[in-house]
Amino acid sequence: MLRIDDLSVHYGGIHALQGISFEVPEGKIVTLIGANGAGKSTTLKSVVGLVKPSGGSISLDGARVDGLATRDIVRRGVVLAPEGRRIFPDLTSEENLELGAFMRDDKAGVAADKRRMYSLFPRLEERRRQKAGTLSGGEQQMLAVARALMSRPKLLMMDEPSLGLAPLIVKMIFDIVKAINAEGTTILLVEQNAKAALEIADFGYVLETGRITMSGPGRELLADDGVRKAYLGEGL
Repeated sequence: MLRIDDLSVHYGGIHALQGISFEVPEGKIVTLIGANGAGKSTTLKSVVGLVKPSGGSISLDGARVDGLATRDIVRRGVVLAPEGRRIFPDLTSEENLELGAFMRDDKAGVAADKRRMYSLFPRLEERRRQKAGTLSGGEQQMLAVARALMSRPKLLMMDEPSLGLAPLIVKMIFDIVKAINAEGTTILLVEQNAKAALEIADFGYVLETGRITMSGPGRELLADDGVRKAYLGEGL
């Protein structure tokens, strides 16, 4: 579904991505793991058009999308649930969900998808009239994911969905990620919780200072001694 070829990004004199290449097959969960500053978020922002690449190409279903405006990339079925959630704090939970569908004009479909979000995230239905800024961190993360799904994406990109959450909420979020994928949504996941990400990923890539240094099935990377020492805090 998504193909990245020799992608480079510069921030002034900083070479943030140094010619990375990878694929996200349709229907799969692919994860990018790596330390802070490795280029993970930059990769997602490049795919959705928020950062302009300095080289390489980004293709969706065989068609180039690098150079398109973000709104046009979203129309093609790519959406980003960003790091830090970025919900609209002064709007209610329900209004946030409705904004996720702002490009759609099928009112019946939007209403059906809202009901689906409430079945996936029952806590959001309980707080549908509550201002989003007053939700807990876990509830805000649920809202960020649900809002992204309201656009009916083919490819959902998630940036650090477990950041700052308690372990029980992290497990809930990752269970929901698996459920969303099982319903047919392809997922590209950026996550510092390497263990949680690799446990659910079909395939993973290790990003270090703008370069991909390892790749393989999620379970194989999870068992790799180098990955365990560098990202799981084991064997130190």
